[in-house]
Amino acid sequence: MKKIRIFISSVQAEFAHERQTLHDYLHSDPLLGKFFEPFLFELLPAIDSQVSQIYLKEVEFCDIYLGLLGTEYGFEDAEGISPTEREFDHATQHHKTRLVFLTGHESKERHPKENKFINKAQSVLVRKRFSTIDELQSAVYASLVKYLEEKEIIRTGPFDATTHQTATLADLDAEKITAFVRLAKSKRGFPISETASAEAILTHLNLYHDGRLSNAALLLFGKEPQRFFINSEVRCASFHGNVVEKPIPSYKVFKGDVFDLVNQAEDFVLSKLDYTVGTRAQETAIPGAYEIPKEIVAEAIVNAIAHRDYTSNGSVQVMLFKDRLEIWNPGSLPLGWTTEKLKKLHSSVPANPLLAEPMYLAGFIERLGTGTADMVRIALENGLKEPEFIQNDDFKSIVYRKSGSGEVTAEVTAEATAEVTAEVQRVVLVLEGEMKRAEIQSALQLKHDENFRLQYIFPALDLGIIEMTYPDSPNHPQQKYRLTEKGLKLKENLKSQS
Repeated sequence: MKKIRIFISSVQAEFAHERQTLHDYLHSDPLLGKFFEPFLFELLPAIDSQVSQIYLKEVEFCDIYLGLLGTEYGFEDAEGISPTEREFDHATQHHKTRLVFLTGHESKERHPKENKFINKAQSVLVRKRFSTIDELQSAVYASLVKYLEEKEIIRTGPFDATTHQTATLADLDAEKITAFVRLAKSKRGFPISETASAEAILTHLNLYHDGRLSNAALLLFGKEPQRFFINSEVRCASFHGNVVEKPIPSYKVFKGDVFDLVNQAEDFVLSKLDYTVGTRAQETAIPGAYEIPKEIVAEAIVNAIAHRDYTSNGSVQVMLFKDRLEIWNPGSLPLGWTTEKLKKLHSSVPANPLLAEPMYLAGFIERLGTGTADMVRIALENGLKEPEFIQNDDFKSIVYRKSGSGEVTAEVTAEATAEVTAEVQRVVLVLEGEMKRAEIQSALQLKHDENFRLQYIFPALDLGIIEMTYPDSPNHPQQKYRLTEKGLKLKENLKSQS
């Protein structure tokens, strides 16, 4: 089929990077690249024609006018009109679909003529605001998917952008949305206030349209996401050897929103890895390290959850063997990509952009497009074998453990045998003096509060290895924990073996 032509219009100098990034994104996205052909004037070969006539002709040839408006008005012709406004007017005259995206600047920061232009555009169509290139890509993605649906070019949108037929705002957790805004504001300067309505926040994130929630909204903020998408879970298992075999020492199926899934799966893996503690010689806090750096574990798990194919009946699987960590997800690389490309700096083409963007804003994805390359770099810096990425029916990431790892020491003393789990040992190793639960959890780089209490704190209390500073008031706001005599003895033995 003939591709839909998009004319990208803006003040060139102000949006040079955004224009090129959008052009590349529209070409490489597996869905948008199939239907759309972006046009940039600067990519035309040099020709002997009047520039103004060429770009107005290109507007006539296009199906969609996509305008980026910022602070600058740009070059003015003899009549005081900029090329960008001329293009907009020409698109209007020829009844083109017009999509306009504004930067988040205040009116006082913009050129007076740019404000006037914006007001004109605003009076005839809806425009979206953006602060970063990632927000721009997400907004363009949502707008173009809606265009395809309205033109009935596709009857079912991408999974994350498709609106759910029965879900309502009552199916979302308002506290989760507020907590997200608070986190996104601290991590990425998210512009919406915590006191804004859920509708306003979700609309800004392109997750709420015409009174309907997108599937991404339910996965991100749903009270019970698995009620709508039973396969949106993570299955985690650890094995004694290097192959899948019974009995399985530890097997968990985690449910919840995508943030919970990441935190729970990450904590599961970290709880099974070897953990070493150094000394205070160089820093105040005791330096501790997992045999596979936490950044690698987190990146592999986030990638699997954010980029998986949610239309598949399969689930994300996390398997820890004696020699390696394997993470599987039902998904595939963008068309034309190879697994080798993932090991180098590459463009970001998320399979679920409306899901990935909030995860980026919340700090779960550090830098779009560099995650897998960072996994390789960090692994090599820490003396690990280079991670592997394999694309078959599923996508698999393999991260190798250090030689000789995977045998957690449990028999520390005659009185502390198998009952002292690896999780309890780690609490003992990092606990110095009196510390709050959150301080111990932070020292171990763990995120999921409930799991930390159940797997680390409660067993250590039950074994009499740690004790509360306010034993008669477990929920005391100043509650802290300290090692008992048994805990101190265990710590000495653990250190002598390290």
